[in-house]
Amino acid sequence: MIMANFLKSRKSVRDFKKKKIDPNTLEELTLNLKEFENEEGSGNIKFRLYENGELLYGGLKGLGGYSGVMIESPHYILLELKNDDDKTIIYSAYYAEKLITKLNEMGISTCWVSILGVDENKKKEILGDDIVIVNHLLAIGYEKPKNPFVQDPFSERIGVEDLVFEKGLDRLVDMEDLETRGLGDLFFYARFAPSTKNLQPWRFVLDGPIVKLLIAYKDTERPLFEDAGIIMYYFEALANTQGIKNKWKLIDGNIKKAGLNYKYIGEYHL
Repeated sequence: MIMANFLKSRKSVRDFKKKKIDPNTLEELTLNLKEFENEEGSGNIKFRLYENGELLYGGLKGLGGYSGVMIESPHYILLELKNDDDKTIIYSAYYAEKLITKLNEMGISTCWVSILGVDENKKKEILGDDIVIVNHLLAIGYEKPKNPFVQDPFSERIGVEDLVFEKGLDRLVDMEDLETRGLGDLFFYARFAPSTKNLQPWRFVLDGPIVKLLIAYKDTERPLFEDAGIIMYYFEALANTQGIKNKWKLIDGNIKKAGLNYKYIGEYHL
């Protein structure tokens, strides 16, 4: 798969067929879930395949969903966290997107489903008494055929020239310099990564050979650590296609600029 093409065409599916995924494919998927857990390595992130989608959908209808509408699918994957530390949230989203990439390769469609606002007792009633923290699910299955005369909604994206800075947040990057350094395509395609309400809260600061990732947020909000994990995964995957095989290193810090807060998330060595 060419990651750049996948990112440009990546979409959340809202309408799934009732057709179940065949048992052999589900068995392969279960092995992949375990592999991702082992790769992450902390033991703080668990993926659970929930095969009886009809039962889960019935319990969460009207309570959770994508933009407030519960997504009906034949199966779901629970994203379970053992704690709500920033690092755990970041890497849960990182590995969820890595899982979505794998599912796409398998011909399986997906949609993020939020159950953040669902009462914890209700979650345990529906998902099982032994769950710890489950705030998100992945609806999985096969997409229903669409009316070819109806276009999918398109979300405008913030341009690279407004997302990438030099040294600090006082100076936007020079686009010619970015191209000269061979980084134009990397940042161009990274901006297609999904984010909460397509807000694209990420900002990148180039400091010599180091890229620093920040998340912008308002005083009344929390930093969207899930979005941080998502962009970290796709940035690494895109960099890998250019022969750069490093990993993000998490860092800490906060700054305020023009009425917005910025949370330092990580740095990446080019």
